[in-house]
Amino acid sequence: MANSKFEYVRNFETDDRCLPNTWIVVRVDGRGFHKFSEKHEFAKPNDKRSLDLMGKAAGRVMTEFKEICLAYGQSDEFSFVFKRDMDLHKRRASKLMTSVASIFTSAFVFHWPQFFDIPLKYPPSFDGRVVLYPSTQNLRDYLSWRQADCHINNLYNTAFWTLVLKGNLTNAEAEKRLCGTFANDKNEILFSEFGINYNNEPQLFRKGTVLVRDKKKKSEEELEGRLTKDILALNEDIIGDAFWNNHKILD
Repeated sequence: MANSKFEYVRNFETDDRCLPNTWIVVRVDGRGFHKFSEKHEFAKPNDKRSLDLMGKAAGRVMTEFKEICLAYGQSDEFSFVFKRDMDLHKRRASKLMTSVASIFTSAFVFHWPQFFDIPLKYPPSFDGRVVLYPSTQNLRDYLSWRQADCHINNLYNTAFWTLVLKGNLTNAEAEKRLCGTFANDKNEILFSEFGINYNNEPQLFRKGTVLVRDKKKKSEEELEGRLTKDILALNEDIIGDAFWNNHKILD
């Protein structure tokens, strides 16, 4: 009711508008996804169905918000980069975070049957956070950090589950075997004991997924594998300069 005696309660709302002229990153993370992946029998060390579903849900978020210029995801997380000059929801952090997290979660549930043959046993959930980066270099360093995290975790998980599934070690034994090892040690275990060259593992697992917008008109053959006609899913290195020189996303 407008102008009622109760309207004073609006004064308790806090102003959480993000600083102007900063890159806004909204990151969603799976809540309790270790348990969720076990209950839904995810393949180890990577489940392509889950990663593809995450990309599908992220593409849905980018479709809803044209202000997002790029998204990067790995494992059970996705980071969405909003243009630094956007004014959606008056740049209110709570609005942006809840909108992205809710759309991502609903899309994850909606598209689940496209990727998994088994029904959901209980509803998945994703939490969210908003982080501001004042410079483009800060933003690139953040994205590099997330991709480096993808590589570190995936190398460990690949070595761990190979020792368990192919080396017949228990989880505790595999953990003990890898304790204190470096990347070269894990690569050596994979190659010398199991004939696995980690560099030949799919880019999706090692690099994660980056979503970009591509406005160029494409033929039906060229559209194959895209999330939508203008959103392209790539599994490329985003730490070096080549990706950014090719796409000019943050200029």
